Amino acid sequence: MTKPVLLTVDDDAEVLAAVARDLRKRYGRDYRILRADSGSGALDLLGELKEREEPVALMLSDQRMPKMDGVAFLSEAMKLYPKSKRALLTAYADTEAAIGAINESRVDYYLLKPWDPPEEKLYPVLDDMLEGWRTEFRPGYGGIRVIGERWSKQCHRVRDFLARNQVPYHFLDVESSAEARELVSVDGGEASPLPLVILPGGTRLSRPEPTEIAEHIGLKTKAKEQFYDLAIVGAGPAGLASAVYGGSEGLRTVLIEREAPGGQAGTSSKIENYLGFPSGISGGDLARRAVDQARKFGVEILTPQEATALRVEGPYKHLTLSDGSEIASHVLMLSVGVSWNLLPAAGADRLAGAGVFYGAAMTEAPHVKGQTVCIVGGGNSAGQAAMYFKDYADKILMILRGGSLGAKMSHYLVNRIESADNIEVRLNTEIGACQGSERLEALELLDKQTGDTELLPTCYLFCFLGATPHTGWLSGNLACDERGFILTGTDLDVATHLRDWPLERSPYLLETNVPGIFASGDARHNSVKRVASAVGEGSVAVYFMHEFLTAR
Repeated sequence: MTKPVLLTVDDDAEVLAAVARDLRKRYGRDYRILRADSGSGALDLLGELKEREEPVALMLSDQRMPKMDGVAFLSEAMKLYPKSKRALLTAYADTEAAIGAINESRVDYYLLKPWDPPEEKLYPVLDDMLEGWRTEFRPGYGGIRVIGERWSKQCHRVRDFLARNQVPYHFLDVESSAEARELVSVDGGEASPLPLVILPGGTRLSRPEPTEIAEHIGLKTKAKEQFYDLAIVGAGPAGLASAVYGGSEGLRTVLIEREAPGGQAGTSSKIENYLGFPSGISGGDLARRAVDQARKFGVEILTPQEATALRVEGPYKHLTLSDGSEIASHVLMLSVGVSWNLLPAAGADRLAGAGVFYGAAMTEAPHVKGQTVCIVGGGNSAGQAAMYFKDYADKILMILRGGSLGAKMSHYLVNRIESADNIEVRLNTEIGACQGSERLEALELLDKQTGDTELLPTCYLFCFLGATPHTGWLSGNLACDERGFILTGTDLDVATHLRDWPLERSPYLLETNVPGIFASGDARHNSVKRVASAVGEGSVAVYFMHEFLTAR
């Protein structure tokens, strides 16, 4: 395969040569370094690369160029290579334009001139961007192939599992691909049941469960030990933060995740208000970074694996896992997260995974070209999904029960949605029914104010309708509110919840009614439903865990 391209653009020949030199010094072994002295010339070069189907990993452009400045070039380049990383090289006076480009033109980063020494001011930024590109890059050869029917629920489940676990794959639809139809038969024999997963070595998995796929792609589902200092259930932002801080401070830590690291936040197409990422970061990318960080500190990660029961015996917390095995720990963190509530509309259950999706389901983005995509919900996740899919679909229709887009959504997202040409917002509207035989074909919309109904043809509906915590398996061990969210700290009532509390001290801030069991993130009662808050809770809890262990 041809090496991926790093393209640098600058009208100043001396600067262009210097950038190319520094890029070649660091990345020349793994990438082709190409350069252009104008935006128009760079677009012509990208067009040629596109025709030859050559990958472009990164475009680094100067801002101040005649005729076509850097922002204009990168905006046009995105149409040819939407997955490539894009960065501006600017003078200090151009930083306002660079920040505007991040907001409006989806530029990933900007770097200031001069960038010397590159080891400090250039390479760390580009290393991070290229790592993100490699994670998302789907080569057109080799790798894992998933063969199935476009609207199959089982096929969507397999593709979503691979995508959320950052595993590259290539999807082949048996209805439109001759290659797919050939691959489902072995030596002309009976066709393999679908979906079919073909691994790089040729191993074929028919209708595989996630655990079966995990065994073949290197994910770990079985614990190395039976006892740990800290066990964490749930690898959302809160659980990952606890893992990083617990591992970094010397606690033998195991992290158990039933689906994929990142939790509900991992399905977010772009998080723009998380500190330190001015151009935003996808939930999947944030999860990847956190997983790498946790592993660096020796944290053991089990996924896909599920905790199914909790038993407390004296100072020890015992977890039963879905494969029947058990692990125990001194302290336990519950960052079990939540699931999107199901859409209460006729036909929604039947068409789940076949046009009706919960969360962003970014695996569907390449297929929505020319379509109208509907999004129901009024929170930040719904707004982020609308902004993501607007670059793929012809039209986005946001459907809200309430009368205001800004009631539950951050102000910056409201502004972006209102200024987008292809996003329409329907307020005071409900979905009465989802219609279709094998897949979603239309939605029945009800205007709550007039009572009028409308039949809207669409193949895609993404639902963001509030959430339910994953706490049913705790079986009365812990105090929860009426909706199942875990009570901690000062939310625990002395007379009701702490009658059997065995210690002289009160529960710590994030501690439950059982000493040494903590809760954080979205499943905790009255938690702030923001990524930064979840990360803060997960990291702060480790401090109280040390206090608990020291006291023992």
